[in-house]
Amino acid sequence: MHETPWRQLDGWLWGRHTQGDGLPARALRLLRYPYAVIRDLALGDVNLRAMGLVYNTLLALIPLLAFSFAVLKVFGAQRDLEPLVLEFFRPVGEAAAELTARVMAFVDGVSSGVVGALGFALLLWTLMGTIQKVEDSFNYLWRVEQPRTLGRRIAEYLVLVIVGPVLLVLAFGLGIAPPLMITALFIALYRFVPNTTVRWLPAIGGGLVAGLLWWLVSKVFADLYTHARSLTIVYAGFALIIAALVWTWAGWLMLLIGVQVSFYLQNPGYLRLGLVELRLSAAETEDLALRIMLLVGRSHVQGARRWDNEGLARALRVPGIAVAQVAGILEQSRLLAADETEAWLPGRDIDHITLREVLRTVRNPRSTLVDHEQAKPLPAVDALQAELQAASDSTLGERTLGQLVAAQPE
Repeated sequence: MHETPWRQLDGWLWGRHTQGDGLPARALRLLRYPYAVIRDLALGDVNLRAMGLVYNTLLALIPLLAFSFAVLKVFGAQRDLEPLVLEFFRPVGEAAAELTARVMAFVDGVSSGVVGALGFALLLWTLMGTIQKVEDSFNYLWRVEQPRTLGRRIAEYLVLVIVGPVLLVLAFGLGIAPPLMITALFIALYRFVPNTTVRWLPAIGGGLVAGLLWWLVSKVFADLYTHARSLTIVYAGFALIIAALVWTWAGWLMLLIGVQVSFYLQNPGYLRLGLVELRLSAAETEDLALRIMLLVGRSHVQGARRWDNEGLARALRVPGIAVAQVAGILEQSRLLAADETEAWLPGRDIDHITLREVLRTVRNPRSTLVDHEQAKPLPAVDALQAELQAASDSTLGERTLGQLVAAQPE
């Protein structure tokens, strides 16, 4: 069976020759980062999300600018919004001024109350939906399965819509170069948008990469559009719209590439796994469940700092998504409970949590897709399963999590 090019590259970048402190080994380990980003782009999921965000941008651009216009009007700075829009469209060359004028005309009409209360509410709903799509894309690349709660989402989105335009106009007014302003915006998005804890250094690393890409691609795009006269001939009056759509797609793609970089900088254990869906075997699931319960139970007994998914993943040297999946099953069965900081503690007294219960929980997670009671009975298989369960129960007896913690206190 022939190996795929990706598998061959995996073997080259993660082989034994990449271990050690020599310069060649370090260089190969560094190459894992651009390799992982390119591999994920080639799989297509990142590109599809970027294209989906282009569609959402078309729906949300006018509402976003309208709300920004309204916020800035309070400070008498509504006209300072136009240079920012012009800067965004600058890569389309001479047409940037025309695009900006058209967009600002629409925004002025909306902000003047032309659409009425119902239309304004619809625009707000569209804007909130688009911001949620952005968060969903960030969470997807960060392997975060739990989104923000509805109340927290509304509160944080409103703060973003109100404070964001003021900060952008202030930065532009202070004369900060657009590339630096874009990079700072990326860093802030990478730090705060994912529904997980993102450290500053990975966020800065992703922001610097995305900012550099933005500057390079905008230069190349502007030159291409200026010299691509055939585009105007073929698409006539639609050439401007086509160019704006392509540039918007490129912008979202660069933003998502920066998300990937920040994620891999914080979670290098995912470099080889990438966006491939993680499927644990039954044995791996049981083993991980026992290890999670041991660490959580021990920290609870010792009064030490509680474990969260990220800390458990680092301590156990497994991908965070594996910890999230197994911990979620344990929480659903009330063997684990999350505190206000989303850290874990035992669901009840560890002397009343049996190891037999832990294993039974992860062997038979609750599923809404399969009704086991309606499954066709097969006596031979059913008898074998009963024997295996009885053997496991006999081995474990009434041993508890508390006894397991006492057996390995450190």
